[in-house]
Amino acid sequence: MPRTLALAALMAAALALPAQADCYADYKAKQDNPLRLHYGVMQVSDGACSPRAAQAEIAPRLAAQGWTLLNVIGVFGPEGLSERKGNAGAYFLRY
Repeated sequence: MPRTLALAALMAAALALPAQADCYADYKAKQDNPLRLHYGVMQVSDGACSPRAAQAEIAPRLAAQGWTLLNVIGVFGPEGLSERKGNAGAYFLRY
């Protein structure tokens, strides 16, 4: 019985841990023939919450849609979404 209680307490503690924060990146991308540019905001995994790591995650996602990543401007949490939504337009959380 004490072992069961200890296991239950351990599981309850694990479930009470806060979830990791969401991570987002803003970036610039292009398409050729004709040249098209866009600024966008994309959610990235928590493990990619640095500009360099975000670049590795964003580039293939954009390439699958015919875009080439030019650069990752920065990474931020959910608190930065509202200020970027207007500038990203149709490319806000699109990919």
